[in-house]
Amino acid sequence: MNIGQYDIVLVNLDPTIGSEIRKTRPCVVLSPDEMNRHLRTVVIAPITSTDKDYPTRVRVDHAKITGRMAIDQIRTIDRQRVVRTLGTLKAATIARCKQVLQETFVD
Repeated sequence: MNIGQYDIVLVNLDPTIGSEIRKTRPCVVLSPDEMNRHLRTVVIAPITSTDKDYPTRVRVDHAKITGRMAIDQIRTIDRQRVVRTLGTLKAATIARCKQVLQETFVD
């Protein structure tokens, strides 16, 4: 399966521990294409339907997917967890995602 940066993919996140987001749910691929082409793992941020406006959550509206991308729940997963590709983020959402990532992780 070809997986690209900022693709929205359906991922089986179980099993989880503690407060990790669980279930099979849409997630956004954050890892760059170079990594996605060569590694068996992908870095993702899950999308939650809980619509709380936390500073580390980015609003996602795509087809039937509405929710918040949880930058605070980023994980690295094996590709085997990816069920299928659902689409790609819109340019404005990608820009907001980059902004929140920078604000969260870069000094």
